[in-house]
Amino acid sequence: MAEKNKMLKVTYVKSSISYNKKQSKILEALGLTKLNQTKLLPDNESIRGSLFHVRHLVKVEEN
Repeated sequence: MAEKNKMLKVTYVKSSISYNKKQSKILEALGLTKLNQTKLLPDNESIRGSLFHVRHLVKVEEN
């Protein structure tokens, strides 16, 4: 299990236009609305589960 203070740096790198609508909704829920936008998100199971569904559209780095 991840430590409490760990964060994930998530960058939206590929458009979700030709993909399932559910993936667009997941990106919006993560706070990613524009291409090349970067967010720092907490490293927990919920966030990692969401990122698993859109792993082909984002780049994830551990901080």
